[in-house]
Amino acid sequence: QLQLVESGGGLVEPGGSLRLSCEASIFVVDYYAIGWFRQAPGKEREGILCINRSGEKVYYSDSLKERFTISRDRAKNTVYLQIDSLEPEDAAVYYCAAPAGLRNGECPGVRDYSYWGRGTQVTVSS
Repeated sequence: QLQLVESGGGLVEPGGSLRLSCEASIFVVDYYAIGWFRQAPGKEREGILCINRSGEKVYYSDSLKERFTISRDRAKNTVYLQIDSLEPEDAAVYYCAAPAGLRNGECPGVRDYSYWGRGTQVTVSS
C-alpha cells in the first residue's frame, strides 16, 4: 500500500526557511505525482503545489509561487517542499499526498488525491 510520511516541521522565526520532506513507499516517487497541501487551524485545506512524474511543477496557488518550491530525490523516494521567507500566516500542518491512480504521472486537481501522510506541524513565531 502506498505510504507517505512527512517530516521536517518545527518552530521557525518569521523570515526563516524550512525544508519539509515527504518519504514515500519505494518507486512511488518514480511513477506518481506528489502534491503538498497545508491546513491552518479553522481553515480549509489548501493545495500548494505538485511535482509530476517528469519533474514538472504545478502550482495550485499563485500567491505561493515566490516562496514555495518542490523538488525530488528519486534515490531516497523523497519529495521536498522548500519554504522561504516564512510568515506567521504559513503556520499550519503540512501534508503530502498522492492520487489514487498513476494518471500517467500527471498532477491531478486538488480534490483528486487519495493517499495522505499524517502531516508535519510548522509554527512561525518569534
